[in-house]
Amino acid sequence: MKKNVLIIGGGGVAQVVAHKCAQNNDLFGNIHIASRTVAKCDAIVESIKSKGALKIPAEIATHSLDGTDVEATKSLIRAGEIAIVINVGAPFINMSVLQACIETGAAYIDTAIHEDPLKICETPPWYGNYEWQRRELCKEAGITAILGAGFDPGVVNAYAKLAVDDYFDRVDSIDIIDVNAGSHGRYFATNFDPETNFREFTGRVWSWQNREWTKNKMFEIRREWDLPVVGVRPTYLTGHDEIHSLSRNLDVPDIRFWMGFGDHYVNVFTVLNTLGLLSEQPVKTAEGLEVVPLKVVKAILPDPSSLAPDYEGKTCIGDLVKGEKDGKPREVFIYNVADHKEAYEEVGSQGISYTAGVPAAAAAMLIATGEWDVKVMANVEELPPRPFLDLLGRIGLPTRVREGDVDQAL
Repeated sequence: MKKNVLIIGGGGVAQVVAHKCAQNNDLFGNIHIASRTVAKCDAIVESIKSKGALKIPAEIATHSLDGTDVEATKSLIRAGEIAIVINVGAPFINMSVLQACIETGAAYIDTAIHEDPLKICETPPWYGNYEWQRRELCKEAGITAILGAGFDPGVVNAYAKLAVDDYFDRVDSIDIIDVNAGSHGRYFATNFDPETNFREFTGRVWSWQNREWTKNKMFEIRREWDLPVVGVRPTYLTGHDEIHSLSRNLDVPDIRFWMGFGDHYVNVFTVLNTLGLLSEQPVKTAEGLEVVPLKVVKAILPDPSSLAPDYEGKTCIGDLVKGEKDGKPREVFIYNVADHKEAYEEVGSQGISYTAGVPAAAAAMLIATGEWDVKVMANVEELPPRPFLDLLGRIGLPTRVREGDVDQAL
């Protein structure tokens, strides 16, 4: 029996997930889309219809939903006979949606770690603070819960597992490198929700080095990499979700995450942060109005989904893995390159949303076929990587491997 799908979220990533589910809806039953603002869901449906994305004829339903409301989410899951929930809303709703899935029997997928709105950069490992605490409940209920099934976290976790399994006898280090070499033509904007984006960079930077957690400041450590297609790009050591599961699930002493930033972004961010405009703590104006500075900044910046029509250029995201094979040193870069304009032409979203949304839809497809319907909670590196990466190659995110002068498709 085909499995009904519920997509929670109304932004650019949700649009990509919905398009990909529609393009492959021979695996699914009904498709439901829910968000606080139902008009956003309706716009996604119109986009799907305008591009003729449905593989076979089907209806797509939209709903208004507060993802923090467990009972409302449970009611929607039951009413729609939902088998798979793809949560691409804000990370603040993860635990509520996960609980609703546990109590209704629906499979759960997300693309980022849960966050407490009042806490930033908590003590590692972040998954241990939240999702992993429900691991036994998922096992007892026989619920498949796939955590971090975007690109990073997600695809880069699968790259790491592939390297450990197939390319090395011993892995010494994994450097995950994320560079967006595209341009949207705006003075300043973030590629996904500004609140979520800024929260990543206003606290401590945690990395896994010498088998222990190491703390740095944001923009403290810079490194340039010469990457396929996009060339030499500056990046900064950054804390990120996937380190918190890879450090536990893979026997690798050094795991770091590097994100590309231009000087303009760093300068604007530094000014905003120094002035206190990126604080998540409420303040009172002289008129007695209580506001959260970060939410004010979010309100005045461009909506990330509005960037898509003018976005040009490419992204390059991958894992640089070093270690030993057959007694000799080895180094491989496993990666993907995505094009902003191609993403917009296909699904109406920019490349950052595309790289996050396609893997979440692929995870749902693998649950629908049974290959990833594991009936427990799992991070992506705990699952077979080949089916995932092969499927991604077929639906829009092909993997390449560079070793020395050789660069080839996986």
